[in-house]
Amino acid sequence: MTSTLCDLALQVLLTATADDKAALSRHHAALWRASPDMPVGAVSVPTRPARPQKPELISATDMPRRRGQSAKARATLLHAVLHIELNAIDLAWDMIARFADQDMPRAFFNDWVTVADDEGKHFILLQNRIAELGFSYGDFPAHDGLWEAAFDTRNDLTARLAVVPMVLEARGLDVTPAMIARFAKMEDTISAEILKIILSEEIGHVASGHRWFHFICKRMDKNPRDYWQELVRKNFRGLLKPPFNEDARQQANLTPDYYLPLSIKTSA
Repeated sequence: MTSTLCDLALQVLLTATADDKAALSRHHAALWRASPDMPVGAVSVPTRPARPQKPELISATDMPRRRGQSAKARATLLHAVLHIELNAIDLAWDMIARFADQDMPRAFFNDWVTVADDEGKHFILLQNRIAELGFSYGDFPAHDGLWEAAFDTRNDLTARLAVVPMVLEARGLDVTPAMIARFAKMEDTISAEILKIILSEEIGHVASGHRWFHFICKRMDKNPRDYWQELVRKNFRGLLKPPFNEDARQQANLTPDYYLPLSIKTSA
């Protein structure tokens, strides 16, 4: 019988089938919430989570352009988000299991269980939608950039928080409104409404990353903004790309003085 949160996390990470992973993520989140005395525990975490054989993973620069208004074109666009959500399920549970030994309060684990639950929900919503369009997860290629960032920050909780929620998920806040507008222009209100749900809940995920990054910085007696910029320069390739959704970022407590300096080339 599963007895710890890390056991629950490991079960999700070792589940290869995408639909099963999403359903298990939601189920395990409910188990944790229903078990206030469940210990966090400890497990040996795999370097990579189990994944289905498809989609084919290719370089981000080789990803096909997603144009047109056909069912296939819309499914291709949604599939890119769907792939991110599957990664995000694993990232949330990996955050829990990999850093269970970092002496973090229970509220930290509560937050990432909530993130894992949300990401499972998002995957299911998107999977159902592209099924209505005649397709399924794995029908289109995807890239592995999100998990590459997770691998690069596997040994440092502050770097993981700085890069994954506060850079990569924050980027989702920037690009999703344009996707919503695109689907609305195509009169695909179902897809647009799903993306609105995702955008709203992803603000909370970025906020969780910001909150716990600040918590650790206070414990380390570090200036959060300066340390975040240092970690991003060290662990993230390239500049942060405008335009920025400043309203959504502000709601997540991620202010321009953090990210704007990293969007501009500076002389050495």
